[in-house]
Amino acid sequence: MIEQHAPAPPGAPPSWTGPARLPVRPGTGRFLVLACVFVCAACGLVYELELVAFASYLMGDSVTQASVVLSVMVFAMGIGSLGAKRLRWHAAAGFGAVESALALVGGCSAMALYAVFAWTGGWGGVWAEGPRCLLVAFSLAIGLLIGAEVPLLMELIQRIRRQDAGGAVADLFAADYVGALVGGLAFPFLLLPFLGQLTGALLTGTVNVVAGGALVLGLFRRDLTRRARWALLLVGLTVLGVLACAAALADDFERAARHAVYGQGVRVAVQTGVQEIVLTGGTDGRPLDLFLDGRLRVGGRDERRYHEALVHPALAGAPDARVLILGGGDGLAAREALRHRRVRRVDVVELDPGLLRLARQDPGLSAANGHAYADPRVHVTTADALGWLRGAPAAAYDVVIADLPDPGITASTKLYSQEFYGLARRVLAPRGRLVVHAGSVTARPRIFWTVAATLRAAGFATAPYRVLGHDSGFGAGPDRSTGPSRAPHDWGFLLAAPGRTPPPLRLDREGHPRTLTQTGLTADGRAAQRTRIGGLPASTLVHPRY
Repeated sequence: MIEQHAPAPPGAPPSWTGPARLPVRPGTGRFLVLACVFVCAACGLVYELELVAFASYLMGDSVTQASVVLSVMVFAMGIGSLGAKRLRWHAAAGFGAVESALALVGGCSAMALYAVFAWTGGWGGVWAEGPRCLLVAFSLAIGLLIGAEVPLLMELIQRIRRQDAGGAVADLFAADYVGALVGGLAFPFLLLPFLGQLTGALLTGTVNVVAGGALVLGLFRRDLTRRARWALLLVGLTVLGVLACAAALADDFERAARHAVYGQGVRVAVQTGVQEIVLTGGTDGRPLDLFLDGRLRVGGRDERRYHEALVHPALAGAPDARVLILGGGDGLAAREALRHRRVRRVDVVELDPGLLRLARQDPGLSAANGHAYADPRVHVTTADALGWLRGAPAAAYDVVIADLPDPGITASTKLYSQEFYGLARRVLAPRGRLVVHAGSVTARPRIFWTVAATLRAAGFATAPYRVLGHDSGFGAGPDRSTGPSRAPHDWGFLLAAPGRTPPPLRLDREGHPRTLTQTGLTADGRAAQRTRIGGLPASTLVHPRY
């Protein structure tokens, strides 16, 4: 049976006409094209997820970043598909060029974004628009190239053996979607934990250019002129060389970028299954800084002011206190609770076992927390706070301390919801107290008072207060990196008790706070009250307000 092929459009180059001259049988050739579709789809989705992950990590607010990256990419894919119509007369050469460009852009995107973040002072200030534009530019470029793949691959499949359009589309998209599934699973479970974002992206680019080059130069080489073959080979080898050099330098690059972000005193930098943990200082008399996913969580002399303000007002007057700390894996809140001799038991519920391990073993961090985890009164559970509260016994604690990521961060939104506070109320004794760090009163008053409204909706009465900081670098907030000009200079807290009567703001002498006084606490409570914003709705799991 002689296969029929559509005639070439008027003016089309001779290379467009007729079936492909393959070195293998058509069935084998078709299988190889679909295998390449599978690999390229997996690589394309890894590029998308890598951009989403990097944008969320560097800029915060993962919902917004994912929406921007994915929507720009999908839009660009449509434009790329239209643009590829002009390349289908030279489908083999066009596909080889597209895959080389995609491998270079996608493979180097993570390194380029990290370099801009590290050496331009972060995503804020005068540099805010440049890096964000770079993120959109990478999303647009990768989307254009991914979109151009499908028409070219469809043309290559049809040149091997003509079939009805519906069957060809079904085969192509089946391989594409299955490849996307594999890429989507490989990124969080293999590439990210074992290779990291930089090396993972570079390896993906390598696989991408090898797969595209092998298909074009191996299967469709007879459709290419001698000049085109050498040009594609040279471009592919150049891209491989760039990716290989970048991979060889990735460790040095990451170390230099980390020093640019965190300073030269980095002692520990680990990527756990939950977050990146960086420790600087803490030994040889240098102050300890603890960064979690790039946010400074412990720093300078303000560390003690923050944790004393978080813990001591809640423990004032609590007899034989049973304390629950949600978060606080660094052990610093536990240190303050253990200074009260009436405390019989401290339960710490922390999501990240890596942070707990460092709090026990790192010399700087364990010294800062006073070796709290060596105290027999402290009991540790590794779990998500919301899930753990659902199974916790009722009325089991006199004090609950929520030492959690800030309410401006998407991942922590559920920990500031009405449902979360309802569960916290259930585990409190009838006269128990809950204390919540609710962000900066001065810089983010709407977020602070939304937390207060959410606590009221869960059946709590609240007493707000704030503590001023001295070291402008310790700015706990939703921004990934807070320079001196952007760091909030205060921390806002809400002391809550079940019922309609707010708990009093007072201190005990027993805990011996070094930075707090009763006079100062009372004044800080009045200062926080003056920022009140009324009429705000509560935040829930299905309708977050932060």
